[in-house]
Amino acid sequence: MTQIILGEHEGIESALRRFKRQVSRAGIFADIKKHRHFETPIEKRKRKAIAKQKQRKIKYY
Repeated sequence: MTQIILGEHEGIESALRRFKRQVSRAGIFADIKKHRHFETPIEKRKRKAIAKQKQRKIKYY
């Protein structure tokens, strides 16, 4: 769980910026996008196969 503690003289804008940065580093947005809709087993296999191909392609070049 991402949590931000405000400093004594810290503005809300800077705290919000820190919160957004921590959320993006934790990968929460990617997880939310992934779970937005139901993914059938066939779609999941296709997605994983494509990711594997991309990873192999990047690895050799």
